[in-house]
Amino acid sequence: MELSALAGNRRLKAQLSQQEGGRGLSHAYIIAGPAGSGRHTLGGLLAQAMVCTAPEHQRPCGRCPQCRKAQGGIHPDISWVAGAGEGKPISVDQVRALRSDAYIRPNEGERKVYILEGADRMNASAQNAMLKLLEEGPAYAAFLLLAENAGGVLETVRSRCETLTLDPVAPDECLSWLQARFPQASREELADAANRCQGLLGRAVEQLAGGGEQAQALKDKADKLSRLLMQGQELELLEFSLTLDKLTREETQRLLDLTSAALGDQILQASDRARALRAAQGVKEMRQAAGLNVGPAALFPWLTALLFSREK
Repeated sequence: MELSALAGNRRLKAQLSQQEGGRGLSHAYIIAGPAGSGRHTLGGLLAQAMVCTAPEHQRPCGRCPQCRKAQGGIHPDISWVAGAGEGKPISVDQVRALRSDAYIRPNEGERKVYILEGADRMNASAQNAMLKLLEEGPAYAAFLLLAENAGGVLETVRSRCETLTLDPVAPDECLSWLQARFPQASREELADAANRCQGLLGRAVEQLAGGGEQAQALKDKADKLSRLLMQGQELELLEFSLTLDKLTREETQRLLDLTSAALGDQILQASDRARALRAAQGVKEMRQAAGLNVGPAALFPWLTALLFSREK
């Protein structure tokens, strides 16, 4: 397969190329990895390969009409499915509608491909409806379930899918990829982004491309949170945490990612190294909890309690 658009992940690429040249691609994959790891890139490439008309081992070719439509987001046989509102998971009603659509034969190609956002956040009813489709759906239908945490997908659903887990990209590969993507950036800017992204290129792209006022506001919050975790009093940290309860799930996860990166930069210079390490471990635990859909109203006071209880 032609998967060069996905950085790193050599073993995963080799696995998929071997599958395509042998028994063919599966009808269902869970594509797992944290934000910025390349879930959407890989999902798009697999969907494109499934409708591509090029010979095997050359898919997706990126040149045939099917590939060009897929790249432009207008292919009639590729559907991206997300929750009905910002931050909301896919509902059981959406899965039922998807099931009805799946039994309508493809418009142009041999396959219909459905890419589902946040599969690990779907409730049990929606996942069970999805299970029926995975078990009984038509042979031409393929399903790509994007998930931050594959463990959040029901075992019964996981057993009907192949799980593709994305790995962080090595710093040297990050740097090479970013140099090609951002030729106008300085060597120092590229190196800083490659080092801070923790192998997740999406984060590096966000840093170099900028994300507007909202992204800057989130970064400012992360900088303040990291300072309070390193030096603040318990009441200060608790009061600040209460201002974060309106963040969405995605914003909460991004805030914790930014805070983790900021703490990593400060630990070696910290006057209280033990506290800095406790803070870093606490943020790591909170990030895992955020992936399981724990809301910020509970998350940040919990972080405060963890930090100061361990101090005592």
